Amino acid sequence: MATGFFNVPVPTNEPVKSYAPGSAEREELQATLKELQSQEFDIPMVIGGKEIRTGNTANIHPPHNLKKKVGQYHIGGAEQAKMAIEAAQGAKAEWAAMPWEHRVSIFLKAADLLQGPWRARINAATMIAQSKNAFQAEIDAACELIDFFKFNVQYATDIYREQPESLPGMWNRLEYRPLDGFVFAITPFNFTSICANLCAAPAMMGNTIVWKPSDDQIYSAHFLMGLFKEAGLPDGVINIVYGDGPEIGDVVFNHPDFAGLHFTGSTGVFQNLWKTIGNNIHKYKSYPRIVGETGGKDFIVAHESADVKAVATGISRGAFEFQGQKCSAASRAYIPSTMWNEVKELLLADIASFKMGPVDDFSNFVNAVINERSFDKLAKYIDEAKASVDAEIIAGGGYDKSEGYFIEPTVILAKDPKYVTMCTELFGPIITIYVYEPADFDTMLELVDSSSPYALTGAIFAQDRYALTKMANALEYAAGNFYINDKPTGAVVGQQPFGGSRASGTNDKAGSKMNLLRWVSGRTIKETFVPATDYRYPFLG
Repeated sequence: MATGFFNVPVPTNEPVKSYAPGSAEREELQATLKELQSQEFDIPMVIGGKEIRTGNTANIHPPHNLKKKVGQYHIGGAEQAKMAIEAAQGAKAEWAAMPWEHRVSIFLKAADLLQGPWRARINAATMIAQSKNAFQAEIDAACELIDFFKFNVQYATDIYREQPESLPGMWNRLEYRPLDGFVFAITPFNFTSICANLCAAPAMMGNTIVWKPSDDQIYSAHFLMGLFKEAGLPDGVINIVYGDGPEIGDVVFNHPDFAGLHFTGSTGVFQNLWKTIGNNIHKYKSYPRIVGETGGKDFIVAHESADVKAVATGISRGAFEFQGQKCSAASRAYIPSTMWNEVKELLLADIASFKMGPVDDFSNFVNAVINERSFDKLAKYIDEAKASVDAEIIAGGGYDKSEGYFIEPTVILAKDPKYVTMCTELFGPIITIYVYEPADFDTMLELVDSSSPYALTGAIFAQDRYALTKMANALEYAAGNFYINDKPTGAVVGQQPFGGSRASGTNDKAGSKMNLLRWVSGRTIKETFVPATDYRYPFLG
């Protein structure tokens, strides 16, 4: 067998294409979007490389065009979960034994496929399934996923390279084994890149995966499985199942070979899964790794020295890109009374210029929310704000689901800093603003820190460096991704590894070496060249 210490290609962040009128990428994406929407895909589960169809199907409709059917998927259950575990375990030995340079080469190839022939396809699928405009799909499904693949390869080699010191007469080595069992990946609807990475990161380190995506993301997950296959991922390494979460989870979390959970979703679900794992801990061969990124009630705080235009733009982009359906989206803002009128004027002008509609029209900044459950929840909060004496809707407030799940970008002005929408995660195009008096600045910072159980992202705006220092110190534990004079969204792999603590998750920082370390189990090896032949130590003389 050939050997060597291999240097992988140095990763750089993927440039974001503009999709400007007349550009080649715009024409290609529009053509691919049209092509995919002209078809209806019959989407099977893929277990051990085989397509599994149950005949029990559910239809797929784009959230922005409910009359359009783009496919159907086959619903599984306990039987398919058992099959997926068996396939993952069956593939484990050969996959874990594959030399690491061959494992990571698969993901480098996936990145290059995404850069080229798969870019328009995965972006179009994300636009259709998750109602993302072209730019939001590009920064997610193409650029971030390419970055995950390439940077994780670099991080994996960095991990393998870290070795202990050796004293004279011995050689200490450290092996990084995959976990002893299979990893269960539960993925959300909102980011195609997250869905792929929650599977790919553990797989890159030699693990095999059972993957359950959100029902609302199955369409684009189908294309991700195609990408993995073309990149050369062996059968059984990633096995995808659809169906009722509790039914599938009951099989997974009672299996002795369950070794890890990679999760992104709601805080309540994650806490229940953690409790289930704890209750079943005596059933497992090893203590499972639990990695989760959950909710957020992400903030923008402006000091009276802040640039007014920067604050207004931070709200416009931070709150309303992808309809506020980012874990990191700005959901509450604290603005000093001395600049509120100017911020309000600029913000309302921005919102008035937004166009809302389906993704096919590239002039639409805002599209639909993901499903009827989300639509109804958001509409309820809007109606309550309209009727409340403690809140006033100053922009938006309309909603309509006759054609798609459209919620107008909405700004609620709260008279009470503890008003419900200042504290509760909404996950939609709604931001609540509280106007504070500059003299109450310190008290307001305490409110920001204590009003929400979450600690995912937050942004502070100021030109006064003393104010920035005070804000950063006061909000030290309020956000895992912290932004100064910028919106609280848009983390980039390798630059701003992503994750939060408190009720927002385990903060294992996807997009960094920290996350990959969770999917390996170290084995320390000490080799002594000339071993002792007498038990007696000198002190016994």
